[in-house]
Amino acid sequence: MNFHRLFFSALLLAALAVSGCSPQESAPAAGSVKREVSIATVSAQAKGFTVGALMSTNIVYVFFDPQCPHCGHLWEASVPLHKKVKFVWIPVRMINATSLAQGAAIMSAANPGALMTEHEASLLAGKGGISASSSISPEIELAINGNTQMLNSFGAESVPFLVARNQKTGQTVSREGALTTADLTEFLGLDLP
Repeated sequence: MNFHRLFFSALLLAALAVSGCSPQESAPAAGSVKREVSIATVSAQAKGFTVGALMSTNIVYVFFDPQCPHCGHLWEASVPLHKKVKFVWIPVRMINATSLAQGAAIMSAANPGALMTEHEASLLAGKGGISASSSISPEIELAINGNTQMLNSFGAESVPFLVARNQKTGQTVSREGALTTADLTEFLGLDLP
């Protein structure tokens, strides 16, 4: 009987851990105020890179930490939707110091999408992602720190954190955690191909 309880407890913890990555210090800052998640705010203030259907009005903003494997799974799940959806990937630094360097390298790349694909493949293979210089331009560091502050202001506790408009309801939707392609399609209110 104890074996079953232990097994199901471990299974529940594993299921909870699969959805997203949280910062090492997860306690909210004293006096922090959660603000409403707004597509207009994210669009105007967040700094990231764009992949997918660049001319699409269907835009998904994804806050991600380069050290988060759940973000890597979401990256892979989003690829089949690139013909329909414009994705803006917004790097933050939540997990460790490597997050900033890797986020800066991806944002500064001539082809951020290609480097992100290489990075996520390495991360998901357990190799830690791309090598990145610790020498970061002040503008990029400021942008990533601003992205992180914005994410925190929304009260998000983990990444990936998605912000979009559901195409069927017209409502702004947001959520933490990775999704499969089918679940992402449903979350965005898209018709299945």
